[in-house]
Amino acid sequence: MNAHPFEGLNMIPEEFRESIPEVDDERSFAEKSLEEDNAKPIVKKARRLLYRRLKVGVEDGRIFVGKFHCLDKQGNIILYDTVEFRNVPSSGEVRAEEDVGGGAPVEQRSLGLVLIPARCRTLCHVECSLNEKMDLLSLGS
Repeated sequence: MNAHPFEGLNMIPEEFRESIPEVDDERSFAEKSLEEDNAKPIVKKARRLLYRRLKVGVEDGRIFVGKFHCLDKQGNIILYDTVEFRNVPSSGEVRAEEDVGGGAPVEQRSLGLVLIPARCRTLCHVECSLNEKMDLLSLGS
């Protein structure tokens, strides 16, 4: 028996059925939106960052490494599958060679979904090849 994708619509009153769009193909909303050519160049560049691994530093010295999920109008970044790295202060006296050599131990923990405010961000790097970086940084769309 071949089921219609909107089989449950007969439970919805007739006056509300008109507002539900019909599915004409199997492509997802994300795939369709990526194909739109009328988007602004800055939006196109942000879309090209989707699902890429980013390294984001914040003011207090922590580093977050995760996959880019979204960016809002204020410049806040949301990463998923994120790992936080932070320098752990050594107990007792700080030795001079640790200060100079950067030998402080680094602690990491898995966080999952993280929102990084734009005002706290100090660095942001995309993990990709040199050619892809140059393409992402190019002024032309």
